[in-house]
Amino acid sequence: MARGSLGRQFGWLWTAYAVSAYGSGVGFGAFPLIAVLVLHAGPVQVSTLSAVGPAVGALIALPLGPWVEFRRKRPVMIAMDLARFAVMMTIPVAYAFGRLSFVQLLVVSAVVAAAKIAFGAASGAYLKALVRPEDLLAANARFESTMWSSIAVGPPLGGAAIGLFGPVTTVVADALSYLLSALGVTAIRGREEHPQRTDKRRIRAGELLDGWRHLLAHPGLRALYLNHLLVSGLIMATEPLLAVLLLRQLGFPPWQYGLAFAAPCVGGLIGSRLASRVVARYGQHRILRAVGTLRAVWLIGLAFVQPGVAGLATVIAVELAIIISMSLYNPVLATYRLEHTPNDRIARTLSAWSISSSAAIAILSALGGLLAAATSPRTAITVAGLLILASPLLLPRRQDPALGPEFELATARVHPPAADVSQGVE
Repeated sequence: MARGSLGRQFGWLWTAYAVSAYGSGVGFGAFPLIAVLVLHAGPVQVSTLSAVGPAVGALIALPLGPWVEFRRKRPVMIAMDLARFAVMMTIPVAYAFGRLSFVQLLVVSAVVAAAKIAFGAASGAYLKALVRPEDLLAANARFESTMWSSIAVGPPLGGAAIGLFGPVTTVVADALSYLLSALGVTAIRGREEHPQRTDKRRIRAGELLDGWRHLLAHPGLRALYLNHLLVSGLIMATEPLLAVLLLRQLGFPPWQYGLAFAAPCVGGLIGSRLASRVVARYGQHRILRAVGTLRAVWLIGLAFVQPGVAGLATVIAVELAIIISMSLYNPVLATYRLEHTPNDRIARTLSAWSISSSAAIAILSALGGLLAAATSPRTAITVAGLLILASPLLLPRRQDPALGPEFELATARVHPPAADVSQGVE
């Protein structure tokens, strides 16, 4: 295998992810925009759409973890892509016939959120079987860099497309990206073994919680899981608060607001490309500790944003520092999570992680909104910036011992080695 190459099969998986990510980037914020421009929705309805849809989707996804666990992962990914394509295409069709409704947007948002969680669970399990263990970090880093580049490029293109072709244009682009993603996953060749259940009975109620049991029973994963919930929830909770602060109170024009969030995404390419090098030099545990701490110190800077060019520069600098830290940390975290999860629990563990993350973001965003209403957006951002400074206390303090033979045996029993799954990999 050529140096730097992860194989043709991974190339197809990466291509499918990239197409989907750029489609989602172009369609970023499409549902709230349609709600405002087409359905003339008010702030309460827009907030409901942003919170309720993903929350309901997370509930729908709860039983999907065990279901995904004991099925071939590639057909699941294809099915989730096709489901997202089909449900999203109902929006332009309904719009064309003048039948689009707010309830339909809620339903589509929930289905897309549930399918995203199921796809992520299946793709994480499939990735672990597709590439060699020593290549997991490089693979995760490529996904991370693709995600950040799609955020940098997609929304400006989506805004231009809406201006030229109408409000549902980006939804069509996003839907088609899922269809192309499904074709990319279909192009992956090789034999995928059907996961075997030791218990032949149907999925039991207790299996719905197996992902959380694994996360909370493993000392390292438990610490990283709780840290992730706090950090991601607080960072995402500041986004709507910052929008109100910049656009309404400080008078930033919309183009500056867009620039403040698009330009720093270049940092995602920097951090993700550094991940493999810094782990090779300093070790996984040290990077999780150091960068996990570093990503928490920047958020408080947003509380000091002022009007004008200096304020814009402050937002860009703070967001750039956060994104570089996150894009370096996230691939290392994703790799650690896969390495320390047996193959017979990967889908359930990833589902539990995603569902919990969605819930934490929803709860902390709601609390941030209430605090901002009682005080001010700047005060709420300040509180979030102070709270996140405590998050490094949740990071693992001790390095985990090397994975023992019992873990490796449990892994080997459930899935065949990567070579069996990815025949024909270069």
